Amino acid sequence: MTVKKISVLINNKIEKAVLDYDEQKLTIKLKLKNKAERNYNGLDLYDCFGKILKDLPSINFLCKGAKLNVRPSTMSSQMTAGIMAYDHKIGMPVDRTDIVNIFDYENQNIINDPQLQKDYFLRWVNSLK
Repeated sequence: MTVKKISVLINNKIEKAVLDYDEQKLTIKLKLKNKAERNYNGLDLYDCFGKILKDLPSINFLCKGAKLNVRPSTMSSQMTAGIMAYDHKIGMPVDRTDIVNIFDYENQNIINDPQLQKDYFLRWVNSLK
């Protein structure tokens, strides 16, 4: 398992969350200060992280995986277990320079509902037509 610490915003205070993830089993164990550990399973680690966002909507996770316009392609999901994703921009095709690690720091366009990421992705796809 790999351990990654990320910043979270809880009640307007920055704290650290610990993500203990397994790329083979596609699981994330979430550890937050003064809270019970929680385990999440999914199709890939991006999917697991989306379940965390949905489960804890009052917490802002300050990382690329919680950014509105970040989503892995099918290939990046398969090759990196969903750790690497694309930072999409409406009307612009993605390339290698748009690849990000979902656990890297981000504080812009943060969402708490993974459905918003899906909706943005569909708008992005339609913008390329």
